[in-house]
Amino acid sequence: MPGSRITALGHHQPAKVLTNDDLARLVDTSDEWIRQRTGIVTRRIADTESVTDLASAAAGKALASAGLEPGQIDMVVVATCSAMDRCPNIATQVAGRLGIPAAVGFDVNNGCAGFCTALATADHAVRAGAARHALVIGAERMSDVTDWTDRSTCVLLGDGAGAAVLAADPSGTGVGPVVWGSDPTRGHAVRLDDGWQPKFRQEGQTVFRWATTALAPLAEEACRRAGITPADLGAVVTHQANLRIIEAVVKRLGADRAVIARDVVESGNTSAASVPLALAKLVERGEVPGGAPALLLGFGGGLSWAGQVVRCP
Repeated sequence: MPGSRITALGHHQPAKVLTNDDLARLVDTSDEWIRQRTGIVTRRIADTESVTDLASAAAGKALASAGLEPGQIDMVVVATCSAMDRCPNIATQVAGRLGIPAAVGFDVNNGCAGFCTALATADHAVRAGAARHALVIGAERMSDVTDWTDRSTCVLLGDGAGAAVLAADPSGTGVGPVVWGSDPTRGHAVRLDDGWQPKFRQEGQTVFRWATTALAPLAEEACRRAGITPADLGAVVTHQANLRIIEAVVKRLGADRAVIARDVVESGNTSAASVPLALAKLVERGEVPGGAPALLLGFGGGLSWAGQVVRCP
C-alpha cells in the first residue's frame, strides 16, 4: 500500500539559555539536584518569539531542505499544547508566513504525544490521497505555562520547535503504522490547569512509574507493526521528558545498536516539540544515516501516547 516518508527535517530554538544555576537563583534548587533527578543541564527560553515564530522558523528550514516550493505543500499540521492563539490556528499562521497558498491547516493538542499523533494523522491523509506533501510541526513555548515558583516543575521545561516534510512514498515503508492511545483515568498526572492562564502541573512519581513500565511494550509493538525488531533500530527518539525515563525505557526495549536521543540534557522538556527537535539534531549531526529505521515515541499529558517507526531522511 502506498504510504509516506519524511524527506526533510528542521529545528529551531530561542537564543536565550537558562542554566540550572540560573534556576537556583529563583527557587530552592541546585545544579546537582536537577542533574541527578532529570539529567537536564540547560534549556532554551523565548523572550519575544511566539509559538508561531518558533514553528515557522523550524518549518522554513525543513521546507528549504526538502527543496520544495511553498505551493507544493497541501497540508500543515502543528502539534502544540502551549499556543495561546485559538483562531486563526498556528498551522494557518505558519502557512501564511511561509507563503503556502491554499493548504489545509490545523493544530493538534495531544500534549507531549502531539507530534507523533500529528505525524500519523498526516501519514493517513497521504495514504488516503488527501495530501501529497505535508508539513508536520511540533512547537511549544512552555515558558508561558511554567510556574516559576514551583521547583519541581520549573526546572523541567523549555521552548523550541521541530518540523518534518512528509511526501507520498510508493514503497509504503517510510512511516510505519502508529501505536497510539490514552489512559484518561490518570489524565490528571500531567496537565495544564487554571483555564485561560494555564500552568504546567505534574505528579512526578506517578508519571515515572507509568512511563518506565508501560512504554517499552508500546515501543515493541510499534516495531512489530513496522516489521522489524528493536535490534534493527538505528535510532530511538522518545519524548525528552527526563533522562532517567529515557534510559529506563531503552534498557527494557533492548535496542542495543541504536543511537539514543538525549536532547533533554541541553533542551529540557519541550513537550510536543521534543521528538522532532531531537530527531532533527541527530540527522543534522550525521549520527543516524539516511534510511535507517528510527523509533519515535511521544508520551505525557493525558496520559497519552503515540509512536511509530520512520525511515530517516
